[in-house]
Amino acid sequence: MAEEECELNEKQKREIAKWFLLNSPGGEIQYIAKDLRSLLNDEKVYNEAALEAFPLYNKSHLICLELPNRSGEVLVTSYNELEKNEYLDPRTAQVATVDHVKQVCTDVRPAADEELSSSYIEEFRCALDAEILKYAAEAYPKGICSVYCVNGKDVEGPGSNFELLVVISAAKNSPQNFCNGSWRSVWNVEFKEDVQMLEVRGKLQVGAHYFEEGNVQLDAEHECKDATIFQAPDDCAIAIANIIRHHEAEYFESLEASYSNLPDTTFKDLRRKLPVTRTLFPWHNTLQFSLTRDIQRELGIDK
Repeated sequence: MAEEECELNEKQKREIAKWFLLNSPGGEIQYIAKDLRSLLNDEKVYNEAALEAFPLYNKSHLICLELPNRSGEVLVTSYNELEKNEYLDPRTAQVATVDHVKQVCTDVRPAADEELSSSYIEEFRCALDAEILKYAAEAYPKGICSVYCVNGKDVEGPGSNFELLVVISAAKNSPQNFCNGSWRSVWNVEFKEDVQMLEVRGKLQVGAHYFEEGNVQLDAEHECKDATIFQAPDDCAIAIANIIRHHEAEYFESLEASYSNLPDTTFKDLRRKLPVTRTLFPWHNTLQFSLTRDIQRELGIDK
């Protein structure tokens, strides 16, 4: 027996819309949003979903936006978020105001003293930032990077622990060629002066979407750890950059090895064209389809 038809309420529509926005492949949320807006045909529901989903999406994908005064670029992450919609760029000591839905910077101001790290921490942060800039330029043609102090930014001198965080974000979007890809890596570096050691933890994420005559997605994650000794700022920066360079190159090589045979094995059947049935999709009755039901169950709104 067919399931009884019922109309989704506003809350259910909003939650499903958010799910689709948050699960958009890298660089494609604006395309999803445009189609979703047309399908919903309800500006109130769409705007509510967009205002909730876009900030989460932008921060999780580490998007990069140009500052309005053309003085540089700012990464949008949870690590440099100050107040709502405000993001610190420590390299230029500026704070950008971001319109998340439009994905643009609308304003920029000088950072206040209390929003910046102490001069002692800045020695380590700036040295590391310079080394990561050089590495990112070598490894990622369109890569953007930044270094933040996420713990102990007010430390004034030796004797206390603190933590820096390295963010590297690179994307290559080519929708006209039916493919988009991104690399995101976040590295926590704990400076432990009490034991004269640096602990390094990395999380690497790679995403790719190929959608010509099919739909193939890659969403891979990798975590790693390493350590080195506590040294002067410049020496620490070189050691950390070498650790990051080693682990990222190693992971990239493992990905290449893992996927080199896929065209002749896993994706062999995808070379066949998808059938065209010309059957109209009954959008008015989507509750009959398992995808909608599965999303509702996942969000806990199936009743």
